[in-house]
Amino acid sequence: MDPDLIASIAQIASVLEVSGHPKPGNVHRTQDFEDMMFEDFLISGIVIGDTIKKSAQRASKCSDKKDLHKIRLGELINEAVLITNSWVENNTNLGIIMLLTPIAAAAGLTEDFNDLQDNIHEIMLNTTSADAVNLYDAINIAEAGGMGEQKDLDVGSEEAKEELIEKEINMFQVLDISSTWDALAYELTHKMPVSFNLGHPTYKRLKKEYGNNKATVQTFLTILSEKPDTLISRKYDETISRRVSFDAKVILDKGGILTEEGRYLLEKYDQDMMEKKYNPGTTADLTASSLMIALLEEKWI
Repeated sequence: MDPDLIASIAQIASVLEVSGHPKPGNVHRTQDFEDMMFEDFLISGIVIGDTIKKSAQRASKCSDKKDLHKIRLGELINEAVLITNSWVENNTNLGIIMLLTPIAAAAGLTEDFNDLQDNIHEIMLNTTSADAVNLYDAINIAEAGGMGEQKDLDVGSEEAKEELIEKEINMFQVLDISSTWDALAYELTHKMPVSFNLGHPTYKRLKKEYGNNKATVQTFLTILSEKPDTLISRKYDETISRRVSFDAKVILDKGGILTEEGRYLLEKYDQDMMEKKYNPGTTADLTASSLMIALLEEKWI
């Protein structure tokens, strides 16, 4: 697929995700956080376009699996974070960058959409220790701390980065260590099961009949109802993240955004989540990747 088109799709997916209204507990078109505005997320989704295009271009030049390390995925993730950081003050899109960059690379490499999921996995497997170091740098620039403070290979440790190089620990392996407690790490080391098998079909099924906004919000609710948000788990605890997922399931059972009763419950749920500062940020990232995959399928040539 054409790298320009891939970049446009990534930008559109990012903008559609943040615009989803009312997407409970998150920034959306009628709701800001104290330190992050709706416009910050729009800007973030747009400015990563050139880096996403570069990801697809590099991958398109790979003729064999042995060349996939030349994509330099970690470098691209770090570059996109740096570009975002030059436009907005806070971390708005590290998770989205981590998910959308390998999707874009695989789209640039892939001829048949049915091979996209496997090719993402191959790209991740063929990352390098330099990619891992760049990922660490990106996380620190974004001040995300998404992998948590750990005894071994702690993301904030300079010694850990040296160890990554010395022991040739690649980005896939680092993320695999984190996959037991971080949903994005799990997604990137297990063929993106939530994006491909849950979010993508939900959005695809609903978009034609209900339009982008309702399809986006319902996709977000569907993911949240089945996959407790690990950002909430880390900030609070698993009991709260499971309760948030249970509440999302109750709203979905009433129709979610697709019915009057579901919409009423959804708006109350959004207010309650904001008051408690429960932010399902990981779910938002997985929604963006789901949308990108669905939009790629639509435009596949």
